[in-house]
Amino acid sequence: MAAWPDTPGPVDFRERQARNRRLSAWIVFCFLLLFVAVGLSADYVYLDAFTPAGPPFPVATVASLALAAAITLTSYYQGSALILRSLGAEPLDLQIPEHREVHNVVTEMALASGCPMPRIHVIFDPAPNAFATGRDEFHASVCVTTGLLALLNREETQGVIAHEIAHVRNQDILLMTLVSILLGGIALLSDWTQRSFSASRPRRGTSSKSAALVVPALLLIVLSPLISRLLAMAVSRQREYLADATGAEYTRNPMGLAKALEKIRDAAMPFSHPSRGTAHLFFVNPLRRRVDDREGRLADLLSTHPPIARRMLLLYRMAGVHGQLRNP
Repeated sequence: MAAWPDTPGPVDFRERQARNRRLSAWIVFCFLLLFVAVGLSADYVYLDAFTPAGPPFPVATVASLALAAAITLTSYYQGSALILRSLGAEPLDLQIPEHREVHNVVTEMALASGCPMPRIHVIFDPAPNAFATGRDEFHASVCVTTGLLALLNREETQGVIAHEIAHVRNQDILLMTLVSILLGGIALLSDWTQRSFSASRPRRGTSSKSAALVVPALLLIVLSPLISRLLAMAVSRQREYLADATGAEYTRNPMGLAKALEKIRDAAMPFSHPSRGTAHLFFVNPLRRRVDDREGRLADLLSTHPPIARRMLLLYRMAGVHGQLRNP
């Protein structure tokens, strides 16, 4: 078990895994409700459903449910492969010395954590970053950027890899993978709804409909991508703190991870192909927004990651080091 400075006691990893499974089911349920709500809104506003002149059954709602079911199954079984492909990740080339080193580090951390050896991928991008994905520890992948391999020494790379292996052990990866694919599904559904049915507005009058229902329905269709993103943010920050603590337990070296965070912060190099749908997967937010450096309820709602300075401070405290935190 890992003790963390701001928590009342040790972390029970089995309880954390069970909690993440429950949270994954809850997130999927919330996304399914959002799919249904968007479908019902499209039926009411654009197709005149639930009126004598409308279709015999809610077409858009049925289509939304079918899309939601397909996306959920796809994200569970193929979500990891889709994410890796979308980010341009490639398998390791063990002929490259840096790739051999990261393979050795991942092997060490898998042994230290008791997890099966994950698949390892590399993204050819100068921005230093990493992430883990998959549906469980037996189908997990760890991915690093070439920028991370170039910037960090072995000790610091070990800290980052331990953090990502912690996500695997804590079963954060299923939750993060599901959220990534479902976020894209909601955005696709919202865009399809607006584009496909916009032409029907001039032909179909809304005078017979209640304005009290039409306005919220239209707002839900337009704002559903934002709502889904807020759902994703709601489960993001605390798991990063726990992965830091767990990773430090695996390496027995909190300073390695703290130094890695400091170097990545100071590099301030943006990811070449950032995506809001996958930002929550990464070791640090590839979008690099100011809200990520803040704390409080608003920051917790709008940001995928806790402040790097806060993470570093907790790691310094974990190592028994004080007064070494530099401001950017």
